[in-house]
Amino acid sequence: MENEEERASTPNEHAAGREGLTKPLRTLIDTSGLIAIFIVLFIGLSVFIPDFLTGRNMVGLFLSVTLIGTIATTMMLVLALGEVDLSVASIVAFTGVVAAILTSTSGSVVIGVAGGIAAGGAVGAFNGFVVARFGINSLIATLAAMEFVRGLAYITSGGDAVMITVPAFFDLGSASLFGLTLPVWAMIACFIIFGVVLNMTAFGRNVLATGGNAEAAALAGVNVRRLKIIVFGLQGVVAGIAGVLLTSRMGLGDPNTALGLELAVISACVLGGVALSGGIASITGVLVGVLIMGCVQNAMGLLNVPTFYQYLVRGAILLLAVMFDRWKQTRRTRA
Repeated sequence: MENEEERASTPNEHAAGREGLTKPLRTLIDTSGLIAIFIVLFIGLSVFIPDFLTGRNMVGLFLSVTLIGTIATTMMLVLALGEVDLSVASIVAFTGVVAAILTSTSGSVVIGVAGGIAAGGAVGAFNGFVVARFGINSLIATLAAMEFVRGLAYITSGGDAVMITVPAFFDLGSASLFGLTLPVWAMIACFIIFGVVLNMTAFGRNVLATGGNAEAAALAGVNVRRLKIIVFGLQGVVAGIAGVLLTSRMGLGDPNTALGLELAVISACVLGGVALSGGIASITGVLVGVLIMGCVQNAMGLLNVPTFYQYLVRGAILLLAVMFDRWKQTRRTRA
């Protein structure tokens, strides 16, 4: 009788073992494939575009992806949670305007920076509260926030760019260490911090568990409402940091800046293997997705591709990323 029970349980145990082994293996294969695509793309651009593989262009490439890359680290968490945030571009513009006004009014860079980041965090936490407390679809809630916050940026600035009268504020965007400027280091820090958060903390595991099955996560003791508010709040804080650094680089707070940024950030995340349905995310994949988009954009700039054709290319990348995500979901379901 005992032998029969052991034989009956053996297939299930083997199946569970195979599932435990194949899931990390599938993730590794997906990420490795994306890395291979990036390597082939990078080599191709280096060979066929003469000015691509130059030191000056590489520095410019890294600087050009700092805005998307920095915000993508927390958009990864939002998408892994099974949600989406369309308000990040408006938050970038709004926090830049707030930082510019506070810096010029108070004469203090610290007050301006702190005020801008706090404004971003407040908007993000409000988005999370609306989504978590009232159960509103995050696509609709953040779409409303996108318009609302962009309107606040115009109202706060009086509809025009805000000039900064404190020269020390410009050092935020131009200060460099080992040849890399502060915005690049900020992006690197975000990838390290949120990579650790995602892979090595209970918080990251709770985000993935909630994105995979929110009801099961709640039954397991996860405070889903609080988790959503925190994640959206982090998204707002990081968007605020990016907005302040962008304002320092431009030298003014512009309510018209970062238009369409949210789609580029989401494209990079989905291209990097983050599932739109939630529960699956890879910080390495997001980094590679950001670099792929940055290389394509940089190459189009070097080739003097007209702006309206660049829109077509970015739209095609977004569509392909979504189709790739759908294909992977179908493959996982069949597996």
